[in-house]
Amino acid sequence: MLRTLKIKNLALVDDVQVGFNEGLNVITGETGAGKSLMIGALRLLLGERADKSMIRTGESSCSVHAEFGLDNSAQVDAVLSDIGMESCDGGLLIIRRIITESSNKTFVNDESVTLTVLKRLGEVLVDMHGPYDHQSLLDQSVQLEILDAFGQLDKAKAAYAQEYAQYREIQKKIVALNSDNEEDLERQVEFLDYRVNEIESAKLTVDEELEVEEEHGVIANSQQVIELANGAVQALTEGEGCAFDALVAAQQSMNQLIKLMPEAQEWHDEVESAVTSVQEVVRSIENSVAGIDSSAERMQWLDDRLTTYQTLKRKYGATVEEVLENGEAWKLQLKDLRGRDKRRSELQNELNSMFKSLKKVGEVLRKQRENVADNLSESITRELVDIGFEHGFFDVEINPCDPGPLGMDEIDFGFAPNAGEDMRPLRMIASSGEISRVMLATKAVLAKQDQIPVLVFDEIDANIGGEIGGAVGRKLAQVAECHQLICITHLPQVAACGTTHLAVSKKVEDGRTYTEVRLLDSESRPEEIARMLGGKDSTNVTLQHAQEMLEL
Repeated sequence: MLRTLKIKNLALVDDVQVGFNEGLNVITGETGAGKSLMIGALRLLLGERADKSMIRTGESSCSVHAEFGLDNSAQVDAVLSDIGMESCDGGLLIIRRIITESSNKTFVNDESVTLTVLKRLGEVLVDMHGPYDHQSLLDQSVQLEILDAFGQLDKAKAAYAQEYAQYREIQKKIVALNSDNEEDLERQVEFLDYRVNEIESAKLTVDEELEVEEEHGVIANSQQVIELANGAVQALTEGEGCAFDALVAAQQSMNQLIKLMPEAQEWHDEVESAVTSVQEVVRSIENSVAGIDSSAERMQWLDDRLTTYQTLKRKYGATVEEVLENGEAWKLQLKDLRGRDKRRSELQNELNSMFKSLKKVGEVLRKQRENVADNLSESITRELVDIGFEHGFFDVEINPCDPGPLGMDEIDFGFAPNAGEDMRPLRMIASSGEISRVMLATKAVLAKQDQIPVLVFDEIDANIGGEIGGAVGRKLAQVAECHQLICITHLPQVAACGTTHLAVSKKVEDGRTYTEVRLLDSESRPEEIARMLGGKDSTNVTLQHAQEMLEL
């Protein structure tokens, strides 16, 4: 349950701390005193967006602090675990929010979190019902959620949702295929086909590019290469005093020296190896030079080939590897574009097959909903009898429809408030008082199985009075037997049913307005009920009436 709510510098609130208890906590006070500020503060703690206009005039920041004590913190712990936080210690959960003119800070158990986390916690902590939220009951998607929640149909809904997500994915692919302009597609095919053909016909390779560059460099300098090569050959084997002749002379001397010095054999072998090396070098030079094709035709071919590489790299990629990679990617795109008709047919067949599977799980969900609908109708009808519709009747109608995110069913809540009246869709009922009571009856039914610990009703009793107000108060008290319930009310009949009564008032000091919250006791509570009955000037009659209401 919500134990404590602290508010500082929020609008009219200077510094207020409010304690709540189990059961029905009622909040009363004159119009404009600031009752809804407490609910607004709670909404901030549960992830509602804030802005600096909320900060009390003259202050630089405002803050809200809530302390929850949870008998069962499993759902909250699951959220905390999902974001890497420790579980609640002994069920204690503390949420803080600080708003300044330039920042917005949120904390859970003293760890900084995002607004998204607050919203997730809010979904499992508090069910908020504002003065206009009963209108949501007219929304058929909300009606469907109520039916599913009552029947606890999560498993069947999850099975349907999984199939529907796949079905929608195929639909999106078909729409994407059909949405393209055929002329644009044809131009795209021609464009990609040109690119792919240009790259493929060029037969580019990384190794060839290097070879062409090297050969081009050699031929471009062929005259100098031949002259230098011939000069090397002359120096090694052909010229006067060449290296080969000197080595041969040295070899002959070594042959004689071996006879005189045995160790000269090693020198002889080395000289002989040098002779062989010189001969091999000369052969290699002559072969390489002889293989140079310095013809104009070869040079033209090399120029053209280099131009091809440079042109394609300039158009399609910085390197040969990148050009080839892009070519493969465009080839796949081209294949996909040319196979669109085939792909469209395949997807349509896939969609037809998926629809059969979706319809199957959708019909399972519908059957379960139909089984639940009668039970929900009877349960809400019983609750409505308790709050003044003695001859009222509530009905749930389910009709098939095209597949949607929530199923293949269209739902309509029907209501006949009085005996002899025809059943009409709830959305056609004009009285907000009647709709408010239907919402309360619905909440009362769902509360028995709902795991959310705190329910908040902000003026759910609007447009209700007299004995009906008393019936609504008793129903709220009944719901509060299994949930902590916080209710802002303007009806004394409802306020008298509370187990904890908080009165909100405002005062002016030194030209500034302040909101105060008091916990009423057995002496002050009759005075507040009397004020609600007859205004500020309570009489003995209104006080006695108030006392009698509290004793009922």
